[in-house]
Parts: sequence; structure tokens; C-alpha cells
Amino acid sequence: RAIGVKRAAQRRLREELGIDPHQLPLDAFQYLTRIHYSASSDPHWAEHEIDYILFVQANVDLQLTPNEVSRTQYVSLQDFDNYLSDTKKSGTLLTPWFDLISRRHLPLWWKNLDNLQEFVDAATIHRF
Repeated sequence: RAIGVKRAAQRRLREELGIDPHQLPLDAFQYLTRIHYSASSDPHWAEHEIDYILFVQANVDLQLTPNEVSRTQYVSLQDFDNYLSDTKKSGTLLTPWFDLISRRHLPLWWKNLDNLQEFVDAATIHRF
């Protein structure tokens, strides 16, 4: 059920995007799997994490926290490949974990939003 992970997601969504937890109840989150990755940003800073992948679909009110999020953008599945290409061409940085899953897993999960249960895998930690 990953209740602790879902609570942490609620907190981070409030802290970064200003989403009130009442707009995203715990049972709205769908746990999928975990990923383990490491990525360097510069010679002094790197991420080395195990992250939980959750999905949630909801209409929410955003109040961005400027030191956490500079902007948001809605991208449709049909435009996603172009979005990734455009961000790379423009030099826009994506978070390392998002860059990794967007190339390997996200399109398949996105195409199956109505059947995510098929992809739930609590036993595996996908390594990048």
C-alpha cells in the first residue's frame, strides 16, 4: 500500500507545487515501482537515490514555490517526444530521475493510465 510513501508525496506536492493534500487523498495515488539511479550535476554534487514511482490523476490548484519550481507546462502524450527533444535543444534541464524514466518507462505507463495495475511491481528496484 506504500502509505508512508504516499504521505511523503503529499508533503512534497504541497511544498513544491502548493497542492493542498485534501485535493490529493492518499487513495488517489497509485504505487507502481521503485527506481535506483545516480546522476552527477557537477563535480561537487550528485544524486544517488531510490525513488518510488507513484501516479495520480486529479484536477488541482497550483501555487508554485519559486525556489523549488520555476515553471510548469501541460504536455500531451502525443506531444511528449517533441517536448523532450525541444527541452534538450533549448538546454532546459530536467530532473535526472524524470529524464531517465521518460526515456525508458513513462510512455508505456502513460499509454496505459486506465490499466496501471498491470505495471505494479513492489519486488523490483529498476536500476539505471
